[in-house]
Amino acid sequence: MSIEIKVPELPESIADAVVVHWYKKQGEAISQDENLVDLETDKVVLEVPAISSGVLEKIFFEEGSVVTAGQVLAIINESAVATKEKTTASATSISKPVAAAAKSNDEVVSHVIISPSAEKMMREHGIEAAMVKGSGKQGRILKEDVLLFIENKNTELAPKMAAAQAASISAPKKSGAVKINIESSGQRIEKRVPMTRLRARIAERLLQAQQNAAILTTFNEVNMKPVMELRTKHKDRFEKEYGTKLGFMSFFVKASLEALKKFPAVNASIDGSDIVYHGYYDIGIAVSGTNGLVVPVVRNAEELNMAEIEQSIVDYAMKARENKLSIEEITGGTFTISNGGVFGSMLSTPILNPPQSAILGMHTIKERAMVVDGEIVVLPMMYLALSYDHRIIDGREAVQFLVTIKDMLEDPSRMWLGV
Repeated sequence: MSIEIKVPELPESIADAVVVHWYKKQGEAISQDENLVDLETDKVVLEVPAISSGVLEKIFFEEGSVVTAGQVLAIINESAVATKEKTTASATSISKPVAAAAKSNDEVVSHVIISPSAEKMMREHGIEAAMVKGSGKQGRILKEDVLLFIENKNTELAPKMAAAQAASISAPKKSGAVKINIESSGQRIEKRVPMTRLRARIAERLLQAQQNAAILTTFNEVNMKPVMELRTKHKDRFEKEYGTKLGFMSFFVKASLEALKKFPAVNASIDGSDIVYHGYYDIGIAVSGTNGLVVPVVRNAEELNMAEIEQSIVDYAMKARENKLSIEEITGGTFTISNGGVFGSMLSTPILNPPQSAILGMHTIKERAMVVDGEIVVLPMMYLALSYDHRIIDGREAVQFLVTIKDMLEDPSRMWLGV
């Protein structure tokens, strides 16, 4: 029986997708639920699994082709049997066997799970799976693991890697995240790489935000000592109780929630000539993914405790690194928080995430000399930036909103007392 593998339904805002990578060739065997092909949209990379076991009988679209929802990508023949050679080749390309290990007195052969972006990079550099130590769940090899391996400049692989890099200067790249390395050789080398659909969409949305909104930014600074002391005091017990680490982001989410409740215009958006006030708080958290910046959304954040917020952010960050975020997880949101401080940013003016009316920018914590009660003391300070749409948010509201966040963080007990 022949089974059609079709392009999944795409949201209204996404018209089409690009075939990034086939994990099987025609004639190769595939198991049910095994990833068959990656499709890249302007927001995320979608994995299309096989809905039945069998043999990949026919592929209708080559890598790089543009497809739309409902189109038939391939046909799987349930009754066919793959040739031994092809089956073996397929198994080798997807999961590489590593050294067998004894477990409970039984011999178990482990198989390395490789994320799509990591698999592409390993193929380009001629790196075997057994050479890379995976840091993901169940030993999954992530792109970061491959980058670390390359940066370590393993002496044995140096000639092979150098040859791969030299060849990559003239070789066309598939769509997806690729680390661009052009080593100076005394020649004026240029490399042209097509913009990924995600990067093109990011560029489009940022330009749209600047053209369609009256963006202003207001700044303030916050003494992080109270939050840092509270975190240091309770982080071990918090992790033991909830199984997740206590970071700074949950404090900023909670403080933002209190400020949003006081200033509903900051949680609103413009739709044509109407202002839409939202009676819920879906907080977008900007994270860096393999293909660029993405903003997964913590839904109904006002109903979550600190541990649930922290765990949501950790889960989203892991999914972003592995291109596992779904369309639903990065769609919507009423307010966004972006933490440039993790990259060392001292001060910046974040750009709105349309159709939202505001975005909070966090920055790096630096010890600075501050005057407190007439005395000079050294305090860990952070600059905060709030970019907002002046069409619906007045300067007074924006300044008071940011001051509210500052007050909540400098006296965290106020967040729980509601004052």
